[in-house]
Amino acid sequence: MKTKGIHHITAIVGDPQENVDFYAGFLGMRLVKKTINFDDPGTYHLYFGDDNGSPGTIMTFFPWPGAHKGAIGGGQVGRTDFAIPPRTMDFWKKRFEKFSVSYEETTRFGQTYLQFEDPHGLQLSFVEQESGRNSQWPFNGISEIEAIKGFSGATLLSINFKETATLLEETMGFEKIGEQDGFIRFSSNATIGGTIDLYADNVGTGRLGAGTVHHIAYRAKDDDEQVEWQKHVANAGYQVTPVQDRQYFNAIYFRERGQLLFEIATDPPGFAYDETYKTMGEQLKLPEWYESDRDKIEANLRPAKVRTINHL
Repeated sequence: MKTKGIHHITAIVGDPQENVDFYAGFLGMRLVKKTINFDDPGTYHLYFGDDNGSPGTIMTFFPWPGAHKGAIGGGQVGRTDFAIPPRTMDFWKKRFEKFSVSYEETTRFGQTYLQFEDPHGLQLSFVEQESGRNSQWPFNGISEIEAIKGFSGATLLSINFKETATLLEETMGFEKIGEQDGFIRFSSNATIGGTIDLYADNVGTGRLGAGTVHHIAYRAKDDDEQVEWQKHVANAGYQVTPVQDRQYFNAIYFRERGQLLFEIATDPPGFAYDETYKTMGEQLKLPEWYESDRDKIEANLRPAKVRTINHL
C-alpha cells in the first residue's frame, strides 16, 4: 500500500484567539471548523485549511489557555512545512516584516525554506511549490495568488530513526529520495502534503505541551481503504485502534517504534458535513452526543473568532 500523503497535522497551543489571529488573520488560512475536542469537551478543536478544508491542507489545534510549554523532541513532528505558490516568497517576507514575525532562510534538498514559529512555539516553514491547487480564500491582504496551498510536508523527529525510516518506506509506501545535511527525504505521489523529512539521528523524547505537535495523519481514500490500512499496519506488527468517528473523517491510530503517533484518516465526508461551503467555521459545531450540554460547553470556552488584524 502507498500513502496519498498527509491528511492533517494536529498541535497543542495556548490562547484560542491568539491561535485564530495567527493562522487566519496573519497566515490567511480559512477556519473551516470550530468544534470541540471529542475526548475533552472543555477544549476547542479548531481546523484551518484551504477554502474547502481539503485533505492535505488541514492544520488543527487543541488550544489550552495557560497550558504548560512543551518540549519539541523525539516522537514528534519537529517542523510543519507549508506550500506557497511559486514566486510568492518576497510577498511573504514583506508580510512577516510588517507583522514583526521573525524568520530565517535555509536550504534543504535544493529548496529554499522560510522558517518561523507561531506565538506558542510551533516550528513552521514556507516553501514554494508548483503542484497543488491554489486556495480560493482571499483574506486580510492575502489574495488567491499568494494564499497557502496546504502542506508541502513535515519533518519528523524519532527516538529510533532507523525504525521510523523502515516504517515510512516499507509500510506507509513512501519512496526514499535521498539524504542530505542530516535528513532523509521520503516522497509520495501526492500533489500536496507528499514529502516527509526524517532527522537522521535518534532524538531524546519530547514533552507534549503548548508549541508541540500531537500527531500527524495520513490519507485514506474512503472507509474501505482505511480498513485495508488497518489490516496492513497490524500485519506489520503495530497495534492499531478501532475506527474512531471524528464526524468529518474516520480515524485509526497507532504509535510507531520511534514513538510518533500516526493516524490514518478518511478523505470523506469532509467539513461541509454539517455546514455549507459558505458558512464553514462560523458556528461552534458539536457532535449530537454533546448537544444536550451545549450551554455548559459554550460557557466554559473562551470566545475566539476570525477577524482582520494589522498586528499580532
